[in-house]
Amino acid sequence: MENYSTLTIKDWAVEDRPREKLLKKGVQTLSDAEIIALLIGSGSRNESAVELSKKVLKSANNNLNELGKLNIPDLTKLKGIGEAKAITILAALELGRRRKGSEIIIKKKITQSKDIFELFQPILGDLPHEEFWILLLNRSNRIIEKFKISQGGISGTVIDIKIILKQSIEKLASSIILCHNHPSGNINPSTADDSITEKLKKGAELLDIQVLDHIIIADIKYYSYADDGKF
Repeated sequence: MENYSTLTIKDWAVEDRPREKLLKKGVQTLSDAEIIALLIGSGSRNESAVELSKKVLKSANNNLNELGKLNIPDLTKLKGIGEAKAITILAALELGRRRKGSEIIIKKKITQSKDIFELFQPILGDLPHEEFWILLLNRSNRIIEKFKISQGGISGTVIDIKIILKQSIEKLASSIILCHNHPSGNINPSTADDSITEKLKKGAELLDIQVLDHIIIADIKYYSYADDGKF
């Protein structure tokens, strides 16, 4: 067994060094572990950055979505991962979420519930708490802006209808889409979900604003009020 305390990355074959591999073959050729290794920069006394990164991935079942659910205490439980490395990993994952969301806002017109899910899943899919967001659209169903209205606990969050309508009026929105997550993994709407949806529909109608859909996200699944014939 090789001892990585004496075998440095510079001693590896060029094709096995993440940085050189990226420069020679492109970032797409790197494995998830190699990308994390570039982020954390170094390994521990007895293992390389890549081996340490494989251990990080293994702690999340080798799944980046699961890795995104971990927090700093979770990561620092792993030998070789200190607070600085943990912060770097979490910051990179958050940047990836934001990049994906930004691309959808710029490029996509909302035509179906799947478009809404693809926009909000990177934001809400792996949160341990509930958040409620709105999506404001113009007359062509193009996105004006998205807003987080509230953040709560595991089982719910408080919704202020006045804030939603105020934001819609200020941005001259023609229609609204509602979206929130269920950390429990259950995508079925609750009685409270039905109630807030109905109240918002009635309130928006008075302002000549249409509520087009309400999406509930749980991990990689979603429920659409519109698809279920409730609108």
